[in-house]
Amino acid sequence: MPKLIYAAITSLDGYMEDMGGGFDWAVPDAEVHAFINELERHIGTHLYGRRMYETMAVWQTFGDEPGLTEIEADFAEMWRTLDKVVYSRTLDAVWTPRTRLEREFDPEAVRRMKDVADRDLSISGPELAQHAFRAGLVDEVHKFVFPVVVGGGKPGLPRGVRVELELVDERRFGNGVVHLHYRTR
Repeated sequence: MPKLIYAAITSLDGYMEDMGGGFDWAVPDAEVHAFINELERHIGTHLYGRRMYETMAVWQTFGDEPGLTEIEADFAEMWRTLDKVVYSRTLDAVWTPRTRLEREFDPEAVRRMKDVADRDLSISGPELAQHAFRAGLVDEVHKFVFPVVVGGGKPGLPRGVRVELELVDERRFGNGVVHLHYRTR
């Protein structure tokens, strides 16, 4: 059965954005990006909140730009082929193909998506993921911890939700990033 996977890139102190909203400290190097690409190959649908969608939508136009690495081009191609669901009350419309806009997160609708999917689903952003965690929909967590302390900002994991996890795997990369893979109990 396809899984709903929450993935986050965070600082060591648990933030996905620093206090100024920046995340330039979280740019994956080639080794980490290639690993992320392999995880993405199993995904068929991404569930996004507005801000994460706006951040990720740039991958729609990447292709043959000078300086774009083969790994980045591979990610862009995968991103373009995925279905995307954006949850937002403020967006008037979405602007990328294979994307639909939903006004409310409906746990039962996501359960139905999982039931009929032939590939895993991914949910991004702690605010949106909070709803999925509360509804018991999240099956796995992939956390990439970057070797930096940013001192505050946007938390990488939802607040106010308790979930018991089982460590499945971990990996250390040459740049000091650590990947932690958990399964929900």
